[in-house]
Amino acid sequence: MGALRLPERPPGARILGIGVYRPTRVVGNDEICARIDSSDEWIRRRSGITSRRFAGPDETVVTMAAEAARKAVAQAGIQPADVGMVLVATMSFLEQAPAAAPRVAGLLGARGAGSLDVGAACSGFSYALGLADALVRSGDARNVVVVGSEKMSDIVDPTDRGTAFLFGDGAGAVVVGPSQSPGIGPVVWGSDGERHHMIAHDRSWLDVRSGQAAWPYLRMAGPEVFRWATRIVPEIAQQALREAGVDVADLAAFVPHQANARIIDTAAKSLGLAPHTVVAKDVVTAGNTSAASIPLALDHLLSQGAVPSGGLALLVGFGAGLTHAAQVVALP
Repeated sequence: MGALRLPERPPGARILGIGVYRPTRVVGNDEICARIDSSDEWIRRRSGITSRRFAGPDETVVTMAAEAARKAVAQAGIQPADVGMVLVATMSFLEQAPAAAPRVAGLLGARGAGSLDVGAACSGFSYALGLADALVRSGDARNVVVVGSEKMSDIVDPTDRGTAFLFGDGAGAVVVGPSQSPGIGPVVWGSDGERHHMIAHDRSWLDVRSGQAAWPYLRMAGPEVFRWATRIVPEIAQQALREAGVDVADLAAFVPHQANARIIDTAAKSLGLAPHTVVAKDVVTAGNTSAASIPLALDHLLSQGAVPSGGLALLVGFGAGLTHAAQVVALP
């Protein structure tokens, strides 16, 4: 019997390029407050958010993802035909079948690529990045496009005082490809399904089928989520640092999921970051964009020249499920 042949395996994988798509419509706090019992001062104090972007009818999860992916592929210096897999992380794509990823691959021009949606909510980008790293290092895909794309304005109740001010829309993508040395550290991930109700839709789509039930909106138990996030983020961040063999002082940037500025500040303080470590705060002007938030925040830091190419960044995703994931990466 002949032996199976394995593909050639590169020594490591790294992020080769990044691209984003931000919807054109900017929505300030005053517009949000017109539909909820709140104020600009209350929203800023509670979340740090001053504005967010809402996508228009022609700006969809798929089109935003494809545009972000195009930019990432161009920056990586590869062609769409060089892409072996497209992973789209999203929690707001409203069509169960077919998935978003095959359509994104088609629009990108990567028509021969494998494609898969990743449903890990606000942790989705970190989960997909871990999968991409494994695919490249195994030799099963030479280049992987990882996209986080969300149109949260479709699933958040604009009259809900607990969530309406938090969320925004957008997409961010990276290309993961082979490297002579590791550029993506081991992923640390996990979940707590017993507490899935803390961030969840308020009803099943089956309830809508009869035409009697209202739209299933995303609801969140804010105080409980805050307590969970401020505990789990430092915990998994420290574990990711240990797994990567990196000291906290080695970090050029800390890029957690952009859920809330208070959560980010609390986690950063708990980690004891060095003075030179830049803390991503894209949430201030973009809101919580779920699976898109980490690549959007990464791109903002890089485009502003706030962090050096090759510097180390600690990424941490956390959200509905409850799911969490973290890894250290070398910046493109």
